[in-house]
Amino acid sequence: MALAFDEFGRPFIILREQEQKTRLRGLDAQKANISAGKAVARILRTSLGPKGMDKMLQSPDGDVTITNDGATILEQMDVDNQIAKLMVELSRSQDYEIGDGTTGVVVMAGALLEQAEKLLERGIHPIRVAEGYEMASRIAVEHLECVANKFEFGLNDVEPLIQTCMTTLSSKIVNRCKRSMAEIAVKAVLAVADLERKDVNLDLIKVEGKVGGKLEDTELIYASTTDDMSHPQMPKQIEDAKIAILTCPFEPPKPKTKHKVDIDSVEKFQTLRQQEQKYFDDMVQKCKDVGATLVICQWGFDDEANHLLMHRNLPAVRWVGGVELELIAIATGGRIVPRFQELTPEKLGKAGIVREKSFGTTKDRMIYIEHCANSRAVTIFIRGGNKMMIEETKRSIHDALCVARNLIRNNSIVYGGGSAEISCSIAVEAAADKHPGVEQYAIRAFADALDSVPMALAENSGLQPIETLSAVKAQQIKENNPCCGIDCNDVGTNDMREQNVFETLIGKQQQILLATQVVKMILKIDDVISPSEY
Repeated sequence: MALAFDEFGRPFIILREQEQKTRLRGLDAQKANISAGKAVARILRTSLGPKGMDKMLQSPDGDVTITNDGATILEQMDVDNQIAKLMVELSRSQDYEIGDGTTGVVVMAGALLEQAEKLLERGIHPIRVAEGYEMASRIAVEHLECVANKFEFGLNDVEPLIQTCMTTLSSKIVNRCKRSMAEIAVKAVLAVADLERKDVNLDLIKVEGKVGGKLEDTELIYASTTDDMSHPQMPKQIEDAKIAILTCPFEPPKPKTKHKVDIDSVEKFQTLRQQEQKYFDDMVQKCKDVGATLVICQWGFDDEANHLLMHRNLPAVRWVGGVELELIAIATGGRIVPRFQELTPEKLGKAGIVREKSFGTTKDRMIYIEHCANSRAVTIFIRGGNKMMIEETKRSIHDALCVARNLIRNNSIVYGGGSAEISCSIAVEAAADKHPGVEQYAIRAFADALDSVPMALAENSGLQPIETLSAVKAQQIKENNPCCGIDCNDVGTNDMREQNVFETLIGKQQQILLATQVVKMILKIDDVISPSEY
């Protein structure tokens, strides 16, 4: 793009290769952007809440994903439009920061865009709309602080945490055994949590899945898991194991330069073979001298090495991934050894018992490393009927882990079922009258947009959306009770305290702030130059 001036000094813009580009300006550009954002939000709207539907996505190479998680749906969708990509990033940032509420944040942004479109048609300037939204989001976030409750919990009283995790899991495919899943998630988080610093390192929780069994067989193991032994005849159980964790290859050293060995007689070949075997013997002996009773190796070793290890009674595991190796090192208190020369007794990890467990009639086996020196690394082991089920359960457990982590960081909660949004909507509506000027239209529009989340919940639950929403809103105003929400599961009460439906305060605030930011950004774009399709 270049700026030029005509003979009267008036500027005009020259676009390079103009015939190959399309250009949208002013209101047209904003409307095109808004409709792209709304299209993405419409897709996710139906998967909100406990009665929300799942989406099935097929990747180009034929892999099928069935999921209810907003971030996953948008990640897998092949989105071309730039504004739609912003919505994808919006849900991703909610996923990174909070881990839950990825669908709600996109629905919220879609509703804000829809309301903005009406205001733009009335001739209100987009910047005024954006400023009004900013004011309204501040009011809503402050109001959430007022209606939030503190949740007291301890290591012995974890019921509040479990209830909040159950709310998260109720919209997922695993909701039939959400109680046991929530308990597993909470126990796992508390096992690795540092309650004084209010910090949780989710990297210490490994989520592992194997096809077979049923969802109820999912268990929490206070141990690290890894693949099976390298040789089928190695011992299946080792007590008081001392573990050498190696990242160096278990094989004779190879010269880095290109080399050629001329062997012209059998004797020379024998000598070479014996030399190699001696290398192995020395390596195995080195491990045994240090006192190791189990070797975990990042690299593989060939059958000859395997055979020698078997004969020297040194069980070994090969091809263990880097992340798993780190977890095993953390759990057992061992050090990862990069070179054989550096192997010393202090660097060995210790575990009370190492045992191999097989599953069903298949050859699937896993090694459990239990009773470790540092039991802060835990594994959640998921069973399920098929691969898709296991993948979806992993995503659901991840959401539950994130919610438990957020509660440990900040133990304030708001009530779910759309009650927090309705309460904010009433507060924002009331505050709109205090603002003179055009912004009050935008603030009112923000209040209307907040109603879209409870409306979608009612719609997905098969209720009459407008009737249900207005009844709940009237009840909230009449009783001044911010806990009234949409009764999605048809329990017979609108009070979310009785239904035990909770959400984390920081999650809700983040939703409102992120959605507002993205909508402001979209509204400020008034000129779109894009290469035309060939």
